[in-house]
Amino acid sequence: MERVSEFATAVESSVDSLVGVLESARLAQSPAVPPAQLRVLTIIADNRHTNMSRLAETLEVVPSSASRLCDRLEATGLLRRVADPRDRREVRLTLTPAALRLLDQLHERRRAALAEVLERMSLAGRQELVRALQAFDAAATPAEADGDTLRSA
Repeated sequence: MERVSEFATAVESSVDSLVGVLESARLAQSPAVPPAQLRVLTIIADNRHTNMSRLAETLEVVPSSASRLCDRLEATGLLRRVADPRDRREVRLTLTPAALRLLDQLHERRRAALAEVLERMSLAGRQELVRALQAFDAAATPAEADGDTLRSA
């Protein structure tokens, strides 16, 4: 394996395996939350000041699509829309305690599923994997531009 395209094929295959492990953990979640709704919860968990327009922008969808996703999450008791205390015209999206528990449980399931696979690897293999993933993360993270760190969601 010398060409970059061969490495890309090998990485893609490995990522497919990794996604499969994480997806099986998500599907074991009860209640099962669709991936798009889970992404909304994760975005809001990562940024407490998310409003509808920021959410739509992050999801790269029109605001009405983001609003429909929020409608479903609100109906299931995972999301609340509250007036922003700094500007009453703005609506801030907040997670309910049930959503926070759901995300915590999902992270636990994912870590357990990953640990199960990692236990089948040698210690040296696990260490090599971590080093490789850290190098990949560093290469995938854009360099600082004008003092601002640019990072995708």
